[in-house]
Amino acid sequence: MLGVVYLGNNPQTQERLRYIPGQLVRMTNAYKDAALACTPHVRNEHFILFYERKITNEDITAITYLRKKCNNIYIILLTDHLSDNERKTYQQCGINDTIDRNASVTEFNKKIEFIADREGILFDNEPPHYKMLRFQIPAWKRLFDIFFSGIGIVVLSPIFILTAIAIRLESKGPVLFKSKRVGTNYTIFDFLKFRSMYVDADKRLKELSKAHNQYAEKGFQEKKTVMTSPLGDEMETQMEEEGTTSEMMISDDEVMLVGDDFVVAESDFNKQKEEDINNAFIKIENDPRITKVGRFIRKYSIDELPQLFNILKGDMSIVGNRPLPLYEAEKLTIDTSIDRFMAPAGLTGLWQVEERGKGGNMSAEERKQLDILYGQTYSFSMDIKIICRTLTAFIQKENV
Repeated sequence: MLGVVYLGNNPQTQERLRYIPGQLVRMTNAYKDAALACTPHVRNEHFILFYERKITNEDITAITYLRKKCNNIYIILLTDHLSDNERKTYQQCGINDTIDRNASVTEFNKKIEFIADREGILFDNEPPHYKMLRFQIPAWKRLFDIFFSGIGIVVLSPIFILTAIAIRLESKGPVLFKSKRVGTNYTIFDFLKFRSMYVDADKRLKELSKAHNQYAEKGFQEKKTVMTSPLGDEMETQMEEEGTTSEMMISDDEVMLVGDDFVVAESDFNKQKEEDINNAFIKIENDPRITKVGRFIRKYSIDELPQLFNILKGDMSIVGNRPLPLYEAEKLTIDTSIDRFMAPAGLTGLWQVEERGKGGNMSAEERKQLDILYGQTYSFSMDIKIICRTLTAFIQKENV
């Protein structure tokens, strides 16, 4: 329900408001009377209050009082010209809208109809509560993680010490490597590993050829993208120099995407975007950045042991989907990949043991689908099976 109240003593305004079709406007002269008039008598009753502007200081007092007493009103200031400072002052004390004090009956009526059509939005006293879908780790899984990670840290402490010494003897730098990873619910945390690379390894990643990426599609060849000016004359000149014509480059039904300094076919753009998503996982074969100690601890998965502290802390679980680096996770925010993050993040998981069974040959899409499958079907018995398969696969020929 929507009521209309007028606060002021302008006879011309009162006369026009009386002629608004289908509306009975209550007339008041004092702001306390207006507050009483705007008191709801039924649930979800709202009011439009037309406030006739007078002296600024008095207006501020009145509007502030009305805002304090009534949270179900939409205040419209009837005024002439307002300076920027005056407009800011009135808005700060609670004005929702303004209208010319000499507005016609039709203009008043249109304003009321506009507000009535949006009553559910304009008079929503509380912001909407959106329930975000978040994964909650089951109690049995969390207790399992705490128990076994605690035992693992104690039992494996000699290996921790020996590995740390070996790393320091071979190369300078910290023993542990911290990287930002994205786990359950896209939560970012510090992911711990024994350092298996030289200290400048992260800076050298972009220098490696894309051909070394295990997850890049077979037969993929990088195309040299010709950046052409969006200006017609310059584009035509360049095509002539390259011995091509517009008919050869652009078909009649091809959609071209034009940027500040390039023109690219939409089909090529979409193909490149799809390839970027499919190859989000980066895995380098025979990586020259790895130290000798690093190759050994990677082969036997010793480099992963510090993640027991991540598990104890609650960043991840013993079994789950592998936490991803930021640059990989940002490419998996599309609808078909989100489900992999609505599951536990883990030290080992379904795709790791399946990949070992395939000799390390698994596409990025297969990995994503196994991650999603685990999130939908994981159980205590499944976790135990994955742990057993992981323990028997420490010695392996492939770097998975």
